[in-house]
Amino acid sequence: MMTATNLEKARFNMVEQQIRPWEVNDQTILDLIKRVPREDFVPPAWRHLAMADTNIPIGEGQVMMTPVVEARMLQALQVRPEETVLEVGTGSGYVTALLAALARHVYSVELRPTLLEAARARLADGDVLNVTLEEGDAAREWPRHAPYDVIVLTGSLSLPPEAYKASLRVGGRLFAILGEAPVMEATLFTRTGDSDWRVEGLFETCLPPLDNAPQPDHFVF
Repeated sequence: MMTATNLEKARFNMVEQQIRPWEVNDQTILDLIKRVPREDFVPPAWRHLAMADTNIPIGEGQVMMTPVVEARMLQALQVRPEETVLEVGTGSGYVTALLAALARHVYSVELRPTLLEAARARLADGDVLNVTLEEGDAAREWPRHAPYDVIVLTGSLSLPPEAYKASLRVGGRLFAILGEAPVMEATLFTRTGDSDWRVEGLFETCLPPLDNAPQPDHFVF
């Protein structure tokens, strides 16, 4: 069983030995990750590895992003207090809590009811109030509350998320992991005009695909 002292030591090591060396130097993000207890968002059987550099299983074939990916994502998005965020894939609720600490409001959509309800309970326990959780298939789009300032896709995609790009306000940012295993690239899209976007490749990683996301046509011989 992890004691409070062991958890704090693991949290310190996560920030200083994993996250900071991975070019995360935004103090706001580092302080946020120290403040939000990641161990409260993982299944009990994995609590002892809550701060480890691994994709922790959360049930139904889903996993959490690694801490370094979460941190690099937040640093790239630069979420501001007045902004509205859409998160596609609530998962454990941990990234939802991080986003909610930075934004005015977070809309988070989850396909799996059991994961959604578990995340709802964790967020309530943490007094995270500026979040609206919704059940549904948002693999292609979720225009219900558009336009958004920030969009986060927590599963990987084989194709660029064109519908989601169009749901951004001008100046809005979208984070997606693009490609197919074993090599994928975390990508930041910024809407710079009505018909213009800036695309920035951030880093290589690998993440399970977003359920029901559009797939490229493959030739069959």
